[in-house]
Amino acid sequence: RDLLVKVELGASEEDAGGCTVAARTRLPPGIYVDPYELASLQQHNLTKAVLIPDAIDVEAPEYLATDLLLLLYMEPDPRCSRCFRAALPVHGRYHRPAEDSEEALVVLKSPEVLVCCCDSCLSAECWKPVEAGAPCSGKTVGPCQWYGLTHKPAYEELILQVPVGLRQHSSLVCVLTLLATVLCSSMILAAVCKYGHFS
Repeated sequence: RDLLVKVELGASEEDAGGCTVAARTRLPPGIYVDPYELASLQQHNLTKAVLIPDAIDVEAPEYLATDLLLLLYMEPDPRCSRCFRAALPVHGRYHRPAEDSEEALVVLKSPEVLVCCCDSCLSAECWKPVEAGAPCSGKTVGPCQWYGLTHKPAYEELILQVPVGLRQHSSLVCVLTLLATVLCSSMILAAVCKYGHFS
């Protein structure tokens, strides 16, 4: 799935021209961004993002994972003069088998909207400084001052449905896995004995 974020700046934010706009959101343990996929996308200039922490265990199940902080840099939308958008693939983690539902719900809160203007000054009355710990763009070395925008989200939260197994099927899955393992091992052993050359 792609996480798609769209922002439309109001009339009071029109002086943000030339500034960097980003969405900051906390990803719950049930989903993650693949750092290798992110690096590939950034290498091809398809997206810009910063993950905190940047070292992510993509194999960790949901119950052993931690929250991730994502700062997603947004690009101007050519169809709207005050609009910005960004998209980034997210992946669901393995969840424990459930008792009665075949889906686990992962709640993703609405992101914060941040603006960073390294080359221009913003009035302190309209903008609230925030700590982002990230550079103003994906290329600059040092961090600049980020400012938070008050916004009205279209949705307060998104609910993602992740398919999970049922606990009552655990015994059946174990038996079938064991049988498949024994069958495949037997076929490999038979092929080795039949076609193998032993000295």
